[in-house]
Amino acid sequence: MDFLVIAMDGTDDGALDRRMGARDEHIAGIAKLKEQGHFIAGGAILDDKGKMIGSTVIVDFPDRESVEKCIAEDPYSKADVWLDVTIQPFRAVR
Repeated sequence: MDFLVIAMDGTDDGALDRRMGARDEHIAGIAKLKEQGHFIAGGAILDDKGKMIGSTVIVDFPDRESVEKCIAEDPYSKADVWLDVTIQPFRAVR
């Protein structure tokens, strides 16, 4: 089942620094999800000035619990980059 994940970063002064500090590990994790067939699409949400303020991903997992576990284990979650996460069932066009 596909899910759309919208994960917004914190808005404090250190939010972008936390994101950049965890970015390489996050990208490596996305590559692993892609290899496993879970990652469909995703990227950074930008503000009007081009600053990264969140992320969206479309993933394929058997159930919501699997998505929640994946998000909880992501470096951005562990580093308190993502502070507001929404997980919504989704039907991706493939």
